[in-house]
Amino acid sequence: MIPSGKVLCAAGIIVGLLAFFWRDTFNPDSISGARVLLTGASTGIGEQMAYHYSRFGAEIVLTARRGTLLQKVMEKCLQLGAKKVFYIQADMSSPQAPEEVVHFALQKLGGLDHLVLNHIGGTPFRMWDGDVEHTRWLMQVNFLSYVALASAALPILAESKGSLIVVSSLTGKISTPFTTSYSATKFALDGFFSSLRHELAMQKQDVCITLCILGLIDTEMALEKTRDKVYMSAYPAAEAALTIIKGGATRAREVFYPWWLELLCCLRDWFPDQRDVVIQSFYNYTSA
Repeated sequence: MIPSGKVLCAAGIIVGLLAFFWRDTFNPDSISGARVLLTGASTGIGEQMAYHYSRFGAEIVLTARRGTLLQKVMEKCLQLGAKKVFYIQADMSSPQAPEEVVHFALQKLGGLDHLVLNHIGGTPFRMWDGDVEHTRWLMQVNFLSYVALASAALPILAESKGSLIVVSSLTGKISTPFTTSYSATKFALDGFFSSLRHELAMQKQDVCITLCILGLIDTEMALEKTRDKVYMSAYPAAEAALTIIKGGATRAREVFYPWWLELLCCLRDWFPDQRDVVIQSFYNYTSA
């Protein structure tokens, strides 16, 4: 059988297994009254998660850099049915921000059931230009602040047997062009939180870690950066947000959106040279 035939055969088997084992066990009532700290909540996927959590009747603390936008999101959350909503403006490039945000959430909610790490720092979508300082800054925002937030919240999540939900990207599983620094931060998330999952299990701490692997989502920022540079469709932020919430509520180990990313990750190491050629064909080098 030629390699392409083997790939198709393997893909068919994996799709069949995924269809057999996957079940939607999400119960919306499990979110009602849940205490949620959500980062990156002012726009995009985070904003949509805030609205979904509100419809399910959660108690929420929102955080992001822009207070004006957070105020508007908070008002809509209350209209949608959130039991409580608070917000705190914070810049995760500051090493002090994570502890301050967790402390604020505990003051307002009295505990935590879900910590949703979703914020990202802005980064150019282009060829690597040697900007090490930007990479260092991005590691602080996209990785080290996640570690600090999780570390501050872990004792509380252990008490509530809660969930730690880490929003990542396909670029944290499979390297792609134009995302050198961003991809580095997402691979770091996978490594750290996958290792932490082992340690929590060994210590018999009942805290679930859900790693969320997302493709191209139709947020304003993503569409603006990738315009004329990628040949692929973007998926709706509202649907991605709901998939993340369901994964955290059902205590899934990993969540993939769109679903076929899981298949892609399963096949990533089979034919690396052919894989790289296919990946590069989706990117427009001339406009980068």
